[in-house]
Amino acid sequence: MAERGLLKIVNVVGGRPNFPKIAPILEAMAEVPTVTALLVHTGQHYDHEMSRIFFEDLKIPEPDFFLGVGSGSHAQQTARVMVEFEKVLEKERPDLVVVVGDVNSTMACALTAKKLCIPVAHVEAGLRSRDWTMPEEINRIVTDTISDLLFTPSRDADQNLLQEGVSPQKIHFVGNVMIDSLLTYLPKTQERDTLERFGVAPGNYATMTLHRPSNVDNRRVLAGIIDAISDFSRTQRILWPVHPRARKMLEELKLSHMLNEANGLKLIDPLGYLDMLALNRSARLILTDSGGLQEEATVLGVPCVTLRDNTERPITVEAGANRLAGNDPDRIRSAFSSALNGNGRKIRIPELWDGKAAERIVDVLSRLSQ
Repeated sequence: MAERGLLKIVNVVGGRPNFPKIAPILEAMAEVPTVTALLVHTGQHYDHEMSRIFFEDLKIPEPDFFLGVGSGSHAQQTARVMVEFEKVLEKERPDLVVVVGDVNSTMACALTAKKLCIPVAHVEAGLRSRDWTMPEEINRIVTDTISDLLFTPSRDADQNLLQEGVSPQKIHFVGNVMIDSLLTYLPKTQERDTLERFGVAPGNYATMTLHRPSNVDNRRVLAGIIDAISDFSRTQRILWPVHPRARKMLEELKLSHMLNEANGLKLIDPLGYLDMLALNRSARLILTDSGGLQEEATVLGVPCVTLRDNTERPITVEAGANRLAGNDPDRIRSAFSSALNGNGRKIRIPELWDGKAAERIVDVLSRLSQ
């Protein structure tokens, strides 16, 4: 693969969920003299709230390459990433490409590398929702199928890969690398004035995120979610950092008037990593359709209601933190009430979600140069 003692690795980030995953990996790589780590930012998320502030909060170094692909349809975005990333690979000729998560950039860069016969390592491999309507599920399966090294966050991910016929030699159970960032930066949130800025106190509010097309692109569905949330906002304050897609659809679908009836629901701009973590750690409840927040809630010990019918992270349900509510208003109301009451659930932290996943990943990678 590489000259003895030398290993050039290109690491890829694209969307907001990638940044907390790549940050600890880059930090661990910097401690290994035999590894040269380069960072490519595809620009899938490119504005300040969705990208730059994460680089600042997580102290991610400036990318060596910024592809600037921007938004577009799935096909347009994937194609632009592949065209631009191919140029980087032809220039640098790395020994390995590391991709994380399940955004379009993950799949696009993995495909591009493999077609140039460059090995690929996928961090957060093996997660499955079994929902083929989710673009992320397609990205996960394609990426896992062509990757040479598969770093899994949980034992169920190992089993998924084995059932799909993946060689056990490719699979490395390392734990959840995103929790590395959470545990590193959690103490720093105590110094921030986030709660004061939004006028809330620990335990007297919930946080909500909503961005998936299945929830925000359909008027009936989005109206039903808002209706259910409005009911609870009369007795429970809810902070909603509004994703650009959700804000756009609220206006296009003419649903903004419904928000006037939700007295305790406060819409705020998207937040950086540290501010969002500060809010979530002290929240009474987290409502989300994000995969990453299901995991964060589990480690923070905060009950989570997931506004989806399925999850690629079933371990969060098994750990007692997460409830699947889908987007049916009655199910949301039931799950919300159940989560607030607790129903005797005890939340446990899954195996190897201990803040050392990046070290284990880089330990495996560094052996490639020996």
